[in-house]
Amino acid sequence: MSKVFNFTGDDAFYHGGVVYPSPKESNLFMSLGHHMDVYFPPCKRSRITAPFIFTEKQKKLPSIDVLPDECLFEVLRRLSDGKERSACACVSKRWLMLLSSIRGDETLVSDPSPISVTEERSIESAPVKPLDCTKKGEAVAPNGVEVDEAEAQDIKGEGHLSRCLDGKKATDVRLAAIAVGTASHGGLGKLSIRGSNPTRGVTDTGLKAIARGCPSLRALSLWNVSSVSDEGLSEIAQGCHLLEKLDLCHCPAITDESLMAIAKSCPNLTSLTVESCSKIGNGSLQAIGRLCPKLKFVSLKNCPLIGDQGIASLFSSAGHVLTKVKLHALNIGDISLAVIGHYGIAVTDIALIGLQNINERGFWVMGNGQGLQKLRSIAITACHGVTDVGLEALGKGCPNLKLFCLRKCTVLSDNGLVAFAISSGALESLQLEECHRITQAGFFGVLLNCGTMLKALSLVNCFGVKELAYRFPPVLPCNSLQSLSIRNCPGVGNATLAIVGSLCPKLTHLELSGLLGVTDEGLFPLVQNCEAGLVKLNLSGCANVTDRSVSALTELHGGSLEFLNVDGCRYVTDATLFAISNNCWFLSELDISKCGITDSGIASLASAAQLNLRILSLSGCSLLSDKSVPFLQKLGQTLMGLNIQHCNGVSSNSVDLLLEQLWRCDILS
Repeated sequence: MSKVFNFTGDDAFYHGGVVYPSPKESNLFMSLGHHMDVYFPPCKRSRITAPFIFTEKQKKLPSIDVLPDECLFEVLRRLSDGKERSACACVSKRWLMLLSSIRGDETLVSDPSPISVTEERSIESAPVKPLDCTKKGEAVAPNGVEVDEAEAQDIKGEGHLSRCLDGKKATDVRLAAIAVGTASHGGLGKLSIRGSNPTRGVTDTGLKAIARGCPSLRALSLWNVSSVSDEGLSEIAQGCHLLEKLDLCHCPAITDESLMAIAKSCPNLTSLTVESCSKIGNGSLQAIGRLCPKLKFVSLKNCPLIGDQGIASLFSSAGHVLTKVKLHALNIGDISLAVIGHYGIAVTDIALIGLQNINERGFWVMGNGQGLQKLRSIAITACHGVTDVGLEALGKGCPNLKLFCLRKCTVLSDNGLVAFAISSGALESLQLEECHRITQAGFFGVLLNCGTMLKALSLVNCFGVKELAYRFPPVLPCNSLQSLSIRNCPGVGNATLAIVGSLCPKLTHLELSGLLGVTDEGLFPLVQNCEAGLVKLNLSGCANVTDRSVSALTELHGGSLEFLNVDGCRYVTDATLFAISNNCWFLSELDISKCGITDSGIASLASAAQLNLRILSLSGCSLLSDKSVPFLQKLGQTLMGLNIQHCNGVSSNSVDLLLEQLWRCDILS
């Protein structure tokens, strides 16, 4: 009997030892073999029903990634649906880059299955959602320059999307994703790349992906992209024949070669901007002027290889279509201005900035070329060749000139300015900035000789305008002038304003900024003579103006005044706010920063039932306290913007309360 209890089975089954040292493994092994004629007590059922393989490793399943790129390319180019392409692009970077390298004409589209008439009608009547993921018919321009009308119409239906990559976001992978993802969402129409990732930035590979996947691209901007060369931009020319706007800024690797490719392959180009591209010169301008018949806007800045030959070729070929031109810091001379004055028959707006090699003869020939008959606006900045003779010639040669802006023209004097005003019969706006040889005589000479069209006159930082004992004979006033702006001209004082008041009775917009010589004695006669009623008045920086004149002008023009700025007028106090609350019915913007106002003034504004302020600035009003918070809350019912910066008397808790309750108002604190 003892043998029964001491039985282990070793003698009957295996004499070399225990098969499994662990009891769990022995039970598992025995549970799998039910053919043995031996009794065992019931044990826990195993969760594994398949036999174990102890000696061989599990084999890996075959993967499509083992295929070379050539085979995988053949697979992926058979994906015609946008959702399928986007899903495959999410698999890996390799798949994304392969998909982005497939041109539209390389995609194999299977023939659609026939559909019934009912299905066709339902498809036609289904609403089309903009920028939706629904599949659109892909139409790709052929390899040649000419585009078939049917294909062009299909492509023109796309291009609804715009994308902008800035700084670290600008990488080739993102461009590849844009090329693949936008195809079924309306097509990419505008792409802007500003800067580049410092480690894996935009290269020619990214532009190639856009060129192959976005045939509907119409606008391309490349700013501060040093790793993009002619290879990438030439690919854009081959794949994006509908390109209309090209903007290149700080692209040192791009040369004339790629711009010539753009000119040959993109006949729809209407706008070209080239800035600080050291390898772009005259050859590209010649090609663009000859091959782009729709070109309307050209902006060239700081390109040392561009000279008279390029500008002359551009205008002689495209002068009949160019309407807006900007030439900034170029090595061009008088020949360029002579060609512009002769061939620029369609030019309406022109800006000449920092052209140091142009002399008086250039502007004189430009005005006498008789080609700028349609010119409406001209801006000349820091061109030392602008003299009295050249300015008078421009006035005579541009009969339709309406806007004229002169900045940093140090040689120009009163004689040239008055002669220009006499000869420019259609002039509506004149802006003078840092023209220090212009004096009070030239300023008043413009007002007396401008004719009946001048509506706006601006003087900024003109130190030559000073107070003089100037007497006028009885003359007709300048009834056409509606806007006058005098900023930071320290010589302007009360005597000048008194003469302006008698010459300009129809002023509605008046700006007198930074004029320390202006006091109540000069301001009050000026605003008293404004018969039409002031709409906008800016007195910022006129530190010697007080409540007396400001309160008086609110009584005179309270029925028309919409904008009032007395920033920095330290002698403006609560009395002005009391006058505003009683007299101003249409005031929407009020700036009383750094003024001597208190809580009582804010209370008077809040009590005015007719006042509907939209913008209120109280910056630097140190006399305000927490007592003004309830009144600001009441004003906040109509306010859209409130500035309470540097109001040291208002606590942070009160500011938090205003931020919480005036949630519709933008508060600067």
